[in-house]
Amino acid sequence: MLTRRAWLEITAGAGASLALGPRLLTALQPAQVIRRAIPSSGEQIPVIGLGSANTFAQVARQQDFDSVRAILKAMVDNGGTVFDTAPGYGASEEVSGTVAKELGITNRIFWATKVNVAGGRGGRGGSADPAAARAQIDRSFARLQVQKIDLIQVHNMGDPPTQLGILKELKQQERIRYIGITTTSNNQYGELESVMRNEPLDFIGIDYAIDNREVEATILPLAQQRKIAVMVYLPFGRSRLFPRVAGKPVPEWAAEFDAKTWAQFFLKFVIAHPAVTVATPGTSQAAHMVDNMGGGVGRLPNEAMRKRMADHIAAL
Repeated sequence: MLTRRAWLEITAGAGASLALGPRLLTALQPAQVIRRAIPSSGEQIPVIGLGSANTFAQVARQQDFDSVRAILKAMVDNGGTVFDTAPGYGASEEVSGTVAKELGITNRIFWATKVNVAGGRGGRGGSADPAAARAQIDRSFARLQVQKIDLIQVHNMGDPPTQLGILKELKQQERIRYIGITTTSNNQYGELESVMRNEPLDFIGIDYAIDNREVEATILPLAQQRKIAVMVYLPFGRSRLFPRVAGKPVPEWAAEFDAKTWAQFFLKFVIAHPAVTVATPGTSQAAHMVDNMGGGVGRLPNEAMRKRMADHIAAL
């Protein structure tokens, strides 16, 4: 599969990577980044953050502290705050917590992690041992090196009654600020809708991209109705999108909503949906982090333009 790095190498000769040059790397100002309110509190957070699964997890697993340091610094220096991780993402929690402390930016990060000790495939469908869930959460506190975690979500719909119950207790004790639940499987959307209707959620985490829009039918409208913040995972379509646009220029009309690169094109499509609060693409490179942050700057496409964007990608 063609990675984003390989795609940049292919397109560099045509000048498509110029937008990732020094001018872009120094152009962003934190105040420029669009912010959205978390509906349950009104707190505003930047619309672009950083996810630590997959690519980021690889550098963390390799104990590549220099890369992690550069990526986190690029996020914070360019106006990002939201860092999403999970106990199952290799060493992402521990390495990121250590690096953030070394950089003195721990308090500038909105720490979002997850809990899931339920049995079954992928942590789905089984029962969660409350003691094991609490122990996993305690390890997250230790790894992130914080006294309070901004957001903990139940990962992959794992035993919501048990694990959400624990999160509600911790929120009441003011150990965590927000609670939520996640799934990146459309087979679980029915269950997710039920939890959204019946539990006091602050956030949901879902898979959403320009080529993966099933959540637009019910999940995103329900989030708006129930005033639940939406954290988007995999806005680059699980790496499907970069191979699709390899060797192709960003359309000239993307300038109408200030998208200079394909990454910004894809991210602006996602965050332009009014239900979306923050998108958390992963990366293993600081330059990509800066490029991603550029997706949260400037104008956003309106609904007619979003349709044009989706049609354009579908036709490739």
